[in-house]
Amino acid sequence: MEIEIKIPNVGESVQEAVLVEWYKKDGDAVQKDEPLFVVETDKVTLEIVAEATGVLKILIFEGETVSIGTKVGTIATEAVSAPEPTPPEEVKEMPSPLPAVTQEPALGVTEETPVEPEPPDFRPILSPAVRRLVSERNIDITAVKGTGPGNRITKGDVLLYLEQVSPAAPVPPGKEDTVSIAHKTPVKAIPSEMKDVIRKPMSPIRRTIASRLLEAKHSTAMLTTFNEIDMTHTMAIRAQFKEEFKKKYGVSLGFMSFFIKASVEALKEFPEINAFVDGSDIVYHNYYNVGIAIGTDKGLVVPVIRNADMLSFAELEQAIVDFVNKIKNKRLELADLEGGTFTITNGGVFGSLLSTPILNTPQSGILGMHKIEKRPVVVDDEINIRPMMYVALSYDHRIVDGREAVTFLVRIKECIENPERILMEI
Repeated sequence: MEIEIKIPNVGESVQEAVLVEWYKKDGDAVQKDEPLFVVETDKVTLEIVAEATGVLKILIFEGETVSIGTKVGTIATEAVSAPEPTPPEEVKEMPSPLPAVTQEPALGVTEETPVEPEPPDFRPILSPAVRRLVSERNIDITAVKGTGPGNRITKGDVLLYLEQVSPAAPVPPGKEDTVSIAHKTPVKAIPSEMKDVIRKPMSPIRRTIASRLLEAKHSTAMLTTFNEIDMTHTMAIRAQFKEEFKKKYGVSLGFMSFFIKASVEALKEFPEINAFVDGSDIVYHNYYNVGIAIGTDKGLVVPVIRNADMLSFAELEQAIVDFVNKIKNKRLELADLEGGTFTITNGGVFGSLLSTPILNTPQSGILGMHKIEKRPVVVDDEINIRPMMYVALSYDHRIVDGREAVTFLVRIKECIENPERILMEI
C-alpha cells in the first residue's frame, strides 16, 4: 500500500511553496510522525512529518517550487527489506578494479607521460594592475610563474619576467625602482576584483520581507519619535520576583512582558495607533493583538499575541516562549502571523543602541526597544549612573499626529519607570 505525500494547505493566501530540504533519502525507512522534509512559503517555514511507517520514495527534489497539494513522494507501508543485500554486492565489486587502476596507469604516467601542471585552457585570475601591464607589453601570461597565494600572478612576477626575457627593454617612467625592489622583497599579492561570486535566488520569506518593507516606505507617511527610559525600577522588580515567578509559572520574567503591558495601556489612550488606513477610511480595533518581532536564520517573523490586554505577565511570557519553540522546530503556522494591530521589536538583544523600526503594514505603529546601557543622567539635580534604554516609535503620520505619538511614548516611559502602575500577577 502506498501513501501519497503532498504539500499541505497552510493558508488561503498561499498557493505555492519551496521544498527546501529532505531529511531522508530515496529508499530510506521512515517512522510515523518522523520529520520528512521542510517547505518554505512566503510567510512560514514548516516541517512535514510522515503519516505512516514504511519506505520513502522521493518524486520532487530539494530546491523545487511546487503548488499546494502537489504530490512530492510516497511511503510504501508494506515494503520489504529485500533490496538491502545489493549494497554489499556493490562493495564486493569495487576492490577488484582498484589494483588495475591504481598501479599500471600510475607507472605509465610517471615513466612515459609528462605531467601537465595546468589544463590547456587554464586562465589565471589577474588583478587590474597585472592585466593592464600584460596588455601594454603584449605578454604571454602562460610563461609567467606566479608567486602569490595559490600561485596567483602578481605585478612583481610580471616585472621580473620582463627583466629576465628582455633585459634591455625600456621600463616605463616611474617604474625603475619597482623592478629592482622586486628582486629584494617579495611583492604583496594585490587583491583581485574577480573574486568568487555566489548568486542565489531570494527565498519566499525574504521576497515577502523585501516587498513589505518597500510597501511600508512607499505607501505610508512614516515618521519616528524617540525617548529614553530609566530601567532602574523595572530591573529591581524583575530581580526581586524573578525566582518566585519562575517557580510559580515555569517561565522566566523578561522585559518584553512589561513593554507589552505598557503598550496596551498606551494604545487604549491613543486608539489611532492601534488602527490602520483602508483607502479613505480609518479602521479602529477594539482588541489588542501585539506582534513580537523575532529574528530567525530565514529572516524576521512577527508572531501575534492575541488579546494581549487579557493576558497576565506569565501568559505573555509563556506565549513568547511557545513562539520561539515553534520557530526553532519549524512548527510556526500562518495563523500565528495574522491579525496583529501593533508590533514591538527588540533590537537590544543584538546590541542595538538606537534604530528606526519600519512599520509592519498595514499597522500604524511599531515600538522599538534597544539595549540597556549605564549612562550618567541628572536625577534631582544630581548626576547619577542609571541603566537607560532608548525607545523609538515609528508611526503612520497620515492618521497619527506628532502630539499623540510623543505622548504615547511618554506613557510607555511612565509605565516602565513606575511599574507599580502595572498590576503584577504573582
